[in-house]
Amino acid sequence: MTRNSDSVLSRRKFLIASGAAGLAGLAGCTENNTDGEGGSGGDSEGTDSSGDGSNELSGTIDIAGSSTVFPLATAMGERFQTEHSEVNINLQSTGSGGGFANYFCTGQTDFNNASRPIKGEEETQCEDNDVTPVELKVATDALTVIVNNDNDFLGEGLTVEQLQTIFSAESTPTTWSDVNSEWPDEEIEIYGPTDASGTYDYFIEAIIGEEGPGHRQDYSATEQDRTIIQGVQGSEYAIGYMGFAYYSESTDAVQAVPIENDAGEFVEPSLDTALSGEYNPLSRPLFTYPARESLAEDHVAEFARYWMENSTSREIVADEVGYVPLGEDEQQEMLDTLNAAIEEAN
Repeated sequence: MTRNSDSVLSRRKFLIASGAAGLAGLAGCTENNTDGEGGSGGDSEGTDSSGDGSNELSGTIDIAGSSTVFPLATAMGERFQTEHSEVNINLQSTGSGGGFANYFCTGQTDFNNASRPIKGEEETQCEDNDVTPVELKVATDALTVIVNNDNDFLGEGLTVEQLQTIFSAESTPTTWSDVNSEWPDEEIEIYGPTDASGTYDYFIEAIIGEEGPGHRQDYSATEQDRTIIQGVQGSEYAIGYMGFAYYSESTDAVQAVPIENDAGEFVEPSLDTALSGEYNPLSRPLFTYPARESLAEDHVAEFARYWMENSTSREIVADEVGYVPLGEDEQQEMLDTLNAAIEEAN
């Protein structure tokens, strides 16, 4: 195994650290990185959604949901506020499911970030409370399995079957040698997100199987990705998983495990392998869901447009945060969906 060498801008350190803080009011965060190449949706400083450079928008935008999408939402929110300082964005990292169930579908927030699509029961809860979610893809992530830097026994990586064995509620091995007799007879220490997390849900879907026995529960569960990194960093025989952006900020602390893909090749997570599709089955789309009803408010609608207009920006999405930006066709599809919802809301 080798550590990923993707370049990381220092701005990402703030974003990742903010993710561990939970609630973040972005009103005072106005730093803007103007270096690098912007995406087709706007220049490197972001798009002025108002079209005339005015700063007439005002109001509050409440956002909850995925810790994985949190750094991207933070980056977009900061840039938006450099142009619209009277808009206050309250951003909370609650996990995808926690955000839907406790905030968005009860009508308390305007957006819910998610690292997996909304579930049927969540749509029903939203409908019962007159909330209409609008699904917008914002990026692609490479869900990353990490181990301690002193781990030298995994060789070329892990197969999907080995990941199933380690994390499945059916097998629950206690030592590495229970998974492979050639591996150390040492206890496996497991770290990961809670069951409120979209990352947890996606891991079950991609690795364990939705019809399978489920995820083992005897592990250290947390909504704070930094805690997962710290746990794995502190134990030679630990393993965990999280979104790529959090790993990419900590490549000196832990190492990413190559995963065997459907072609039988062991592939490390990276922006390039996620974009190419080589890193499967752990590449996944990331979403934000504005409530259609909230889009009737100009400041909410303009922030949603701003995010979509900058969703192709390599500087923001890839270089600063650590995800794969949308392509131009995907971006246009999301803008069409959003603009139709805004029209319906009004």
